[in-house]
Amino acid sequence: MKIFIRMEELLAGGESFVLAVIVSRSGPAPRDVGTRMVVRKDASIIGTIGGGLLEAQVRDLAMEVFSHRKPVLRKFSFTAKQAAEMCMICGGAVEVLVYFVDASQSSNPELYQQIVAALRARVRAWLITEIPPEGGKSPPAQCMLKSDGTLVGRLASGVAQTLMPLPHGAKLVSHEGNLLLAEPLRHDSTAFIFGAGHISQELAPLTRLVGFRTVVLDDRKDFANRERFPTADQVIVPDSFEWVMNELEIGDDSYLIIVTRGHAHDRTVLRQALGTNAGYIGMIGSRRKRNLVYDNLHREGFSRSEFDRVCSPVGLDIGAETPEEIAVSIVAELIKVRAEKNR
Repeated sequence: MKIFIRMEELLAGGESFVLAVIVSRSGPAPRDVGTRMVVRKDASIIGTIGGGLLEAQVRDLAMEVFSHRKPVLRKFSFTAKQAAEMCMICGGAVEVLVYFVDASQSSNPELYQQIVAALRARVRAWLITEIPPEGGKSPPAQCMLKSDGTLVGRLASGVAQTLMPLPHGAKLVSHEGNLLLAEPLRHDSTAFIFGAGHISQELAPLTRLVGFRTVVLDDRKDFANRERFPTADQVIVPDSFEWVMNELEIGDDSYLIIVTRGHAHDRTVLRQALGTNAGYIGMIGSRRKRNLVYDNLHREGFSRSEFDRVCSPVGLDIGAETPEEIAVSIVAELIKVRAEKNR
């Protein structure tokens, strides 16, 4: 989401740029399809498509595109040895589309303004980019297609709308001889952290750092406040945890992390969490404590199978002990779950 915001800001300020987008990959390439990098006129970049020699070569290519303004589709292949030599994480091959985005062409600022608005409003939408044919002279036609069929952009509605239902992940699709890159526009998922103790203090900055909208909730205002959680997007002090979910918008892009100050509060929050369609539910505690909570909820009428969706003890098993280490293990698990959902 951040790179779309930056592109919208550049275009709104009248600054053109060259955009590099990974449109296909094979093998253990460093970044996924749809990964973007902006190259500005001064050769500075925003975002990354993998670093190392790949990024350097694409930046050089972008400077050429600034001059001739023709789109370029180029494949870059690297062996594992080459990858190691140029400090890339891994080898593989990627195909990168590099093209000029003209701020003076009104359709570009308008499209990116609409994209950012859709992301902020958490609207389901896809960005459709027509891959130019070899030797093409014009930047690719693009449009944003919302789940209700609303179209914004320069692609013909018949071309884009016949692609519905659109893919869950970014992929190349063929339509009547046209090759199109269809990408879901992913707004930031939300990490709801229930409890504002020591672990939450270490956790909230990390969830924010890795791209989660972060909301901290605790019924103690001495704990849930801006002084303790300066990086959180929102800090909420409910009257109690008893009905804490009632005022929250919980969806499949919501990640619920239950780290309150005691078993009773954890059980109260988990009881409500199980009634949502949250994409992730994690609860802190030992297996013994977890089983006690599950047994109590089972006696209240919850089936044993309902607990299968709960990650508890929360976090990847990395031998974490300190609040800082536990926070890292939780964030690692969130990243893993998010990556699996976005494939």
